[in-house]
This record gives sequence, structure tokens and C-alpha cells, in this order.
Amino acid sequence: MPVAIALHVLSAVVWVGGMFFVYVCLRPSLGEVKATEERLSLICLTMGRFFAWVWGAVILLPLTGVFMAASIYDSYALWPLSIKLMLWLGLLMIALFLHVYFAPFRRFRRALSATDLAGAGRQLEKIRLIVGINLILGIVVSIIASAGRVY
Repeated sequence: MPVAIALHVLSAVVWVGGMFFVYVCLRPSLGEVKATEERLSLICLTMGRFFAWVWGAVILLPLTGVFMAASIYDSYALWPLSIKLMLWLGLLMIALFLHVYFAPFRRFRRALSATDLAGAGRQLEKIRLIVGINLILGIVVSIIASAGRVY
């Protein structure tokens, strides 16, 4: 169980902390980079590296979370509301990530490769919106996790 807890917490920290960093620190700072193509290229490289780590979190979080809950409770019906909320909000976050990765991020990279900066910018706005929603969901899940049992 300690390994599952450690992997679970580290995965959450990487994912939610990474979104916080990108959304709250990197994104506003990029406004200082005047060259649009350089700014978009940096964002693309950063997101590509970050998303590689998120894939690990997307796999480990549900596996370790369900493993830990199933180790404690005999059935899903006995899980506390807090655990059920974390599971369902986490699955929603995963679905949003998958959408971002396979739709707007893919189109963003394609537009950037074609030097379609306006198209890349439109896709980036979609990514920012969904990442913002996912960041809020991640913070809510973190609060639920740290608050203990919620009924």
C-alpha cells in the first residue's frame, strides 16, 4: 500500500502542479516574448514534454486509486463519497486530457508546423480553456483528498 500511495500522490502532484505552473506562471510570462512563432514553439515544446508526464499520471492515478479503495472496502457501494468523487472527477479530468491531446493539441502542432500562426493560436485558446477547467477540477480533487472523508 505505501508504494501505491506514493505513486498516487506523486502522479497527482506532477499533473496538477504542472497545470498550475503552466497556467499561472509560464502562460503569463510568455506575453513578454514578442515573436509569436517563438512563443508558440516554446509552448508546443513545453506541452509536449509535460504531456509525456501526464500520460504516466493518467495511467497511475486510476490504477493506484482503485487499488487502494478496493484494498480497504469490499465493494464500490461501501466507498465513502469522497473516494467516489475523486474517482469520477479524476475520470472527467482524464477525458478532458485525452480530448486536449488528441484534438486541439494535435491541430496546434499541425498548424505550427505549417506556420499557420493564427490557426495555432485558435487551438491554443481551446487548450487553455480546457486546461483551466482541468486545473480547477484538480484543485477540487486535491481539497477532497486532503480534507479526508466527505459525506
